[in-house]
Amino acid sequence: MTRSALLIAIALVATTAHAEMQDDIAVKIKRDGETFAVTVELSVDATPEQVFAVLTDYNHMAKFVSNVVESRIVRRDGEMILVEQQSRLALGPLHFDFTNMRVVEPVPFREIRSRVTQGDMQGSSFTTRLTARGTRTLIDNRGSFFADRWIPPMIGNIVLENETRKQFDEFRAEILRRKGVAATPDK
Repeated sequence: MTRSALLIAIALVATTAHAEMQDDIAVKIKRDGETFAVTVELSVDATPEQVFAVLTDYNHMAKFVSNVVESRIVRRDGEMILVEQQSRLALGPLHFDFTNMRVVEPVPFREIRSRVTQGDMQGSSFTTRLTARGTRTLIDNRGSFFADRWIPPMIGNIVLENETRKQFDEFRAEILRRKGVAATPDK
């Protein structure tokens, strides 16, 4: 086995083990060429207002989401927000850096629509819906992104699923931290 193949295998085992700890976050990624359809569902013991506050805290997102290197609001125009973000996807020793500008259309406490207009992954778009369920909020995130650089088949999907799951676990941990609850997985 080559050194790079061994490093990728180690990274894959580590990310798979991490994903097994968060099995209550449902992530599905379907690939069609260089386009990826993404679905994420999870529930958190918080109100839609508490969840919305964290998911739209773009100026502080790099502090609580590990793959976000930098995030800032560039401009507000009514309800529309222009956000610039830099993020990093790590696959063993390989790092993929992404920079983009996204237009965000928040519908307070119910929905967040986002589409990439400049930079990497142009044409990508996501909608996150928040639904109150008693004392909990269901987070339903759906969308697609276009990979403007090569992502290895099969291993790439697994890594993307695990990174997405990790990102939403970090969102949940921040929601619970702000709420004042120990950040343990909800079951």
